[in-house]
Amino acid sequence: MAPSTPLLTVRGSEGLYMVNGPPHFTESTLFPRESGKNCKVYTFSKDGTLFAWGNGEKINIINVTNKGLRHSFDLPKTVCLEFSPKNTVLATWQPYTNTIANKLHLQKINDFVLSPGPQPYKVAVYVPGSKGAPSFVRLYQYPNFDGPHAALANKSFFKADKVTMLWNKKATAVLVIASTDVDKTGASYYGEQTLHYIAVNGESAVVQLPKNGPIYDVVWNSSSTEFCAVYGFMPAKATIFNLKCDPVFDFGTGPRNAAYYSPHGHILVLAGFGNLRGQMEVWDVKNYKLISKPVASDSTYFAWCPDGEHILTATCAPRLRVNNGYKIWHYTGSVLHKHDVPSNAELWQVSWQPFLDGIFPAKTITYQAVPSDVPSEEPKVATAYRPPALRNKPITNSKLHEEEPPQNMKPQAGNDKPLSKTALKNQRKHEAKKAAKQEARNEKSPDLAPTPAPQSTPRNTISQSTSGDPEVDKKIKNLKKKLKAIEQLKEQAAAGKQLEKNQLEKIQKEKALLQELEDLELGI
Repeated sequence: MAPSTPLLTVRGSEGLYMVNGPPHFTESTLFPRESGKNCKVYTFSKDGTLFAWGNGEKINIINVTNKGLRHSFDLPKTVCLEFSPKNTVLATWQPYTNTIANKLHLQKINDFVLSPGPQPYKVAVYVPGSKGAPSFVRLYQYPNFDGPHAALANKSFFKADKVTMLWNKKATAVLVIASTDVDKTGASYYGEQTLHYIAVNGESAVVQLPKNGPIYDVVWNSSSTEFCAVYGFMPAKATIFNLKCDPVFDFGTGPRNAAYYSPHGHILVLAGFGNLRGQMEVWDVKNYKLISKPVASDSTYFAWCPDGEHILTATCAPRLRVNNGYKIWHYTGSVLHKHDVPSNAELWQVSWQPFLDGIFPAKTITYQAVPSDVPSEEPKVATAYRPPALRNKPITNSKLHEEEPPQNMKPQAGNDKPLSKTALKNQRKHEAKKAAKQEARNEKSPDLAPTPAPQSTPRNTISQSTSGDPEVDKKIKNLKKKLKAIEQLKEQAAAGKQLEKNQLEKIQKEKALLQELEDLELGI
């Protein structure tokens, strides 16, 4: 049985070695450090019990649980390794020939992707369009490749120079990102991209993305029942869709270009890496609540630990040759371990030991940051460039792009909009009743001067008059106090502050409080 704590494998100019996972983070004695720069490849078996690596002379296989050397092969030129799903075969890659077991006869196949998981295996194939004909993606079940009805599903589309095909974990559906190299409208130098959904039962659809711009990332939840897309011109939107391609939750906009579901599918990380500053948003996707917003600057690699609690970020060469190293985080934002590579060395690769599904049960999500002995670092704040002519002048508070908050943090409709038709109708009735009562009083007492009809009062106007009833005045005062507190909460949410559940519930009550205030002021 594999160890209960995942190991971390590190490969760089300092050699190949393993580090014990949380909470110890010490170098493991299970694997003696392989020094030198000749180690170019390594891999774990699917269950994490076997480990194979090449040192430039041999390919070695050890059992991680009992430290025993299982096999050693004289294959110095191997550059790729992969264990079979049942850990019975190790495939090594160097120029070689395999025997063809089966063949799909389809002209001009440009790309294909095999489904994950056990049999029956499925394959998605892409054929680009030509001479006015559309491109298409077809799904097959191995080895049923022949005959006019062999395909499980087919989706054709235009505007596709290349595609990216993504199977879900249960191999029931594929997401296809179709891309063109040039956007003929001139709106983007990224080209043009569309997202398509194809299921093995024959259903297909185009996923409608509400914001124009490139598609940065699309990921399936491990449940295979929903997926998240990150898309649109910066600041990018992120949205979760169900299998009907209907939006389930909108995360608003932000500096992000990647998404990562946890192994159990209950936590989602939205991140901005590459040319962005490394800001991460960690979300509880069962309750759609923001857990933390850590910053991992200069990261070139991200991976969830199989336990679903810890996150690995790293800065590796050759993508970046300075400030190489890695960090292990808790999803609440705490850095539990940090390793910086010396300035004269490089980090090339780092990865978690894999585990089979079910080894680590899903735990209850916590929102309180776990304690850590690693000193916290203040994220570097990059100031916007100002030309010399403006540097001695006051900074104006202007934004090129307005950011949109998540859907559960948006201000509720009410105090900044005109009255609804129903509210206006009710208000006219109240005014008519008051006018009728006043007219009746005037008929009984003709000496009294007529009182003008009350004017329509917008909802956001706070009346300073009193009703004459102390109890009613007290209720009105309390309602105005609650509405003022709600306004402050909305301003905090718009500024990016994370609100608690009870605060969000207060905001949702705004419409009802406004209606109650209106009724009291109208004397209902």
